[in-house]
Amino acid sequence: MALSSTAPWLNFYGKMPKTIDYPRQTIYQLVAQTGEKHPALTAYEFMNRETSYAEFMARIDRAAKALYALGIRKGDRVTICMPNAPQSVDCFYALNRIGAVSNMIHPLSATEEITFYLNISKSKAILTLDRFYGKVHTAIEKSERKPLLLIAKIQDELSLPLKIGFALTEAKKYPKLPKDGSYMLWTDALKNAAAELPADDGIAAECASILYSGGTTGTTKGICLSSYNFNALALQTIAASGYDDISGMKMLSVMPIFHGFGLGIGIHTALVGGGRCILVPNFSIKVYAELLRKKHPNFIPGVPTLFEALLRTKDLDSLDMSFLKGVFSGGDSLSVELKHKVDAFLKEHGATVQIREGYGTTECVTACCLTPIDYARDGSIGIPFPDTFFKIVTPGTQDEVEAETEGEICISGPSVMLGYLDNPEETAQTLRRHEDGRIWLHTGDLGKMDKDGFVYFRQRIKRMIITSGYNVYPSQLENIIDGHDKVLYSCVIGVKDPYKMQKIKAFVVLRPGFTPSEEVKQELLAYCRDRIAKYAMPYDIEFRDELPKTLVGKVAYRVLEEEEASK
Repeated sequence: MALSSTAPWLNFYGKMPKTIDYPRQTIYQLVAQTGEKHPALTAYEFMNRETSYAEFMARIDRAAKALYALGIRKGDRVTICMPNAPQSVDCFYALNRIGAVSNMIHPLSATEEITFYLNISKSKAILTLDRFYGKVHTAIEKSERKPLLLIAKIQDELSLPLKIGFALTEAKKYPKLPKDGSYMLWTDALKNAAAELPADDGIAAECASILYSGGTTGTTKGICLSSYNFNALALQTIAASGYDDISGMKMLSVMPIFHGFGLGIGIHTALVGGGRCILVPNFSIKVYAELLRKKHPNFIPGVPTLFEALLRTKDLDSLDMSFLKGVFSGGDSLSVELKHKVDAFLKEHGATVQIREGYGTTECVTACCLTPIDYARDGSIGIPFPDTFFKIVTPGTQDEVEAETEGEICISGPSVMLGYLDNPEETAQTLRRHEDGRIWLHTGDLGKMDKDGFVYFRQRIKRMIITSGYNVYPSQLENIIDGHDKVLYSCVIGVKDPYKMQKIKAFVVLRPGFTPSEEVKQELLAYCRDRIAKYAMPYDIEFRDELPKTLVGKVAYRVLEEEEASK
């Protein structure tokens, strides 16, 4: 039962077009079209400094000329190792303007990781901040091609008062740049920009950007995504948002630009729709709360841990959040209990919206499925985006299963990747042509679909715990544990056991006001016994003040697994 939200009996999104006209334009061309339509609107703001769409397009063209003067040509790859800052956004679109490919990586990546990304992408240049010079320079020295190092500075994008304050505080925390010719300042590159740009003849179907994911095997792979993929995602997201026109609306762009969620939704979708990106380079709950109070963003995309932090902040008690028009959770599974807690929080603060859970993979840029407006089914990740089809198959096959039956989630639609970078074998395993003639992305995720087309995510196939011959899905146990009044959030892992193969351990962060103790542990275990099958019961609960997170804010369950394996 392959279903799409374009099916005539599905109208849960409300004013949802049955199909969308996807223009055969590049990322740059579609945003330039928006710029022509809304030149005076603010494209992004950074540290209270606003940049209009007209100014933004001029900045893109200037950056494109700078890159072209440095010898970057069509098909060349350039790594962007930056936080959410104006230079990173400008560079992303400038590369697309000249037909080059952006290679997006996290600025907090370790030296060896950066070397890996430079090598696998064959990058000709890398843009990063001055504070990361040391490790990036070392990574370049270890790399195969020794790409050009471009250095940007946060203070270059600040107003004069903030620039002075930055120089007296933040700038002193990092070593000064050497004067040895080992890099070029981004500002100098802009000064030396070429006089003219080549013809704007980019092809929508060609690789525009490389993002990274573990894929279905857990090993890091580059994901080649086209302009068509990014533009389809943006138009689908706007259609699913419930608003015909998002121009002038504010997007809190807190998710990092190296990640599909941050880049595809937090930035590109907003810019395609004429929205305003509030660029957030460094996340903290204090900054987050301050932005909500002062900026009144209309849309907030984030991972579950961001919304957990929202519940914990004391700085929002009296804030009227009626300005919110969309709150979207993705990147990780949102438990039913956390959704209910966030919904209650929003209602208490005057918001008329509920949190909407999305689902997707980096192989689809990001989201391709979303909870409809004001219509959630507990445990469901929603229904497919327009023109996107989901079906559930028996893992390891192309055999579709019946409704309500668990299997592997497969996706077909306009945002599905071109393939894995220089990895045809893995691409062939993941993108498969089925008997219906469609190319289907095999996600490696377990889930099911009900008769109405609502999709339910269960677990990554790799994360399933097998104990005493039984299959146990950690997210289901976490959902139960999170339902306890004293629990903020939890993580469940499998620990090696000579008898059961794996036994189950839970890590728990308690809500503010509750202190870990043996009494609380026994209370939680008793709570679990009433709700969890005996074979799936945790043998132990360990309390933590915080749980380790991945670079995008997900709970890093693999870190906990490694800790237990080393004991």
